[in-house]
Amino acid sequence: MKLIVPTTLLQDILRIILGTLMAFAAIAHFTFERADFQAQVPDWVPMGKDLVVILSGIVELGLGVCLVFWAGEKVQLGIALAIFYVLVFPGNIAQYTNHVSAFNLNTDRARLIRLFFQPVLILWALWCTGALKYLFYLDK
Repeated sequence: MKLIVPTTLLQDILRIILGTLMAFAAIAHFTFERADFQAQVPDWVPMGKDLVVILSGIVELGLGVCLVFWAGEKVQLGIALAIFYVLVFPGNIAQYTNHVSAFNLNTDRARLIRLFFQPVLILWALWCTGALKYLFYLDK
């Protein structure tokens, strides 16, 4: 079922920016930030850290490219990206609770502040794709 929610020019621009940032983050997963992403994977994850980084990078690349080029499915993509952000949040928590320095976050204060940006990313993904309006405001 196609979910159509009109979005503004600002929402569309921010969707494209978010998609581009996601694609860039995916490239970072595969290359220059790979070790930092591995450091974020909690020890309790039952897979190798490198595999988790590669798989999450693939998901980020797919979501990022789709956000930019597949506007007809933006509501579903926004929901999927928000879920992805929720699923990777334990890595941010683990980085804070285990005092892991990665991504130039070398203090507990910096790592704690970063935790508050995950809800911002979730809201960004939902708002710029029209998913927030779909989930909370449209008559169903």
